[in-house]
Amino acid sequence: MSTDTIPSSAETIDLFKQYVIPNYTRYPLALERGEGSYVWDAEGKRYLDFFPGWGCNLLGHCPEPVVRAVQEQVATLIHVPNTWHTHAQGLWAKMLSERSFGGQAFFCNSGTEANEAAIKLARLHTPKERYKIITFEGGFHGRTLGATAATAQPKYHEGLGPLMAGFTYAPYGDADAVARLIDKETAAILVEPIQGEGGVKIATDGFLRDLRRLADENGLLLMFDEVQTGCGRTGKWFAYQRAGVTPDVMTLAKALCGGVAGGALLTTKEIAPSLRPGMHAATFGGNPIAARAGIAAIEMVESQNLLENVDLIATVFRARLEALRDECEIVRDLRIAGVMIGIELAVEGAPIVKACMERGLLINCTQGVVIRLLPAMNLTGAQVHEGCDILCDAIRAARP
Repeated sequence: MSTDTIPSSAETIDLFKQYVIPNYTRYPLALERGEGSYVWDAEGKRYLDFFPGWGCNLLGHCPEPVVRAVQEQVATLIHVPNTWHTHAQGLWAKMLSERSFGGQAFFCNSGTEANEAAIKLARLHTPKERYKIITFEGGFHGRTLGATAATAQPKYHEGLGPLMAGFTYAPYGDADAVARLIDKETAAILVEPIQGEGGVKIATDGFLRDLRRLADENGLLLMFDEVQTGCGRTGKWFAYQRAGVTPDVMTLAKALCGGVAGGALLTTKEIAPSLRPGMHAATFGGNPIAARAGIAAIEMVESQNLLENVDLIATVFRARLEALRDECEIVRDLRIAGVMIGIELAVEGAPIVKACMERGLLINCTQGVVIRLLPAMNLTGAQVHEGCDILCDAIRAARP
């Protein structure tokens, strides 16, 4: 890759220092292009990406069907407001409905927006005195004030009080604690079937069934945040399908549009009318570009049998990482659901992330000690081994 006309990483970093608010901790390099599970920096170094797009690029970087659909659409119609109909948005909603529990979709631009819509829907659908929503310790639902209040992690609340009222928090996996929190003011339960930012913690089927029972017994909405788990990451279209527990409301984003910004709320036809005209909106939600990208992403998953591929590569990851766990005492736990992987360590994970990046592998650490991998679902077995060679060596080298 020629870098003759590409600004260096240092030049780009200098631009950021001068003109971009430093609200992110950024790695000291500038990425210039991506293809599949590889990205290249401004100096031409190639990296194998096991955390593409912070979970948004589940189909890899620049997946050809999505690129082609966006290129066609951007030359035809970029944006129209939701006071008009576009066929692509309607077809996209139909395709999501058919692959989930039926019902209807509200489109927005991100997971945070999808969860804000769910919060509004819960309050609008239930009697006026019901406004409380039960969420879970270690969960993560977004960065706006409502979604931040729903996120039961104190580190995200610092300096932002008073937060939006109405959220009560239960330990993840503890249905008895949920039962004790339910009162006459409770409207809904909002839960991630697998906590992503919380450390890839996988809910048991029994816990999710208990939540469904509690919701039914008390007239509550059961809402699943599938922003990270949805769109095929676990080997099913949606994680709720692994457990056989169907929610009333489901939120989606990240991988929904193959790397293009897009979010959605899905709910049943009985509940949907509560999100009535004038009560909620998203200016760019369901725009023609996002809709075409979302359609192309679904078609790509099915035409290339990528749900089946998730199971295949998850098996390779499991074999490599279980062998590592058996030989390396600092690996405390291993949690795998398709291509959603958490490796809990007895040491800090940040130095391992740095060591892997230096050797050409991009990964993530969450909760300080959990290595999180969200690789593309079209990863090859050879790429799994390539990345695991680097990752396993870095973890071994981190032993005290």
